[in-house]
Amino acid sequence: QVHLRESGGDSVQPGESLTLSCQDSQYVARVGCTGWFRQDSGQNREAIAMIHRDGTEYYVDSVKGRFTISQDGAKNTVYLQMTGLNPEDSGVYYCALRSSPFCSLTWAPQSFPHWGQGTQVTVSA
Repeated sequence: QVHLRESGGDSVQPGESLTLSCQDSQYVARVGCTGWFRQDSGQNREAIAMIHRDGTEYYVDSVKGRFTISQDGAKNTVYLQMTGLNPEDSGVYYCALRSSPFCSLTWAPQSFPHWGQGTQVTVSA
């Protein structure tokens, strides 16, 4: 059974940085796609970044150049480095896994069968 655990969420000021971690008990990401999703106060959940097992990275336009997704197989962990944070980046961040030969930012959240519990990121002055 897949167990995902996110960590690293915090309250920060605009312009600051955070790094989120998603640890997987089995590193299922080896066989598929790991995504970071953000859920806002309106309960809308959207994909922010994804990384495939082959290392290909995917970003939505709003985070390109500011966020970096990476993976460490030895630690069974996928990271999301976030820089230049602004209030619009606030929300609950979830990581999710899906077995697939590729990733797509257009996939609905419901298509990911494995989720963590989420970690809160708050950006405010």
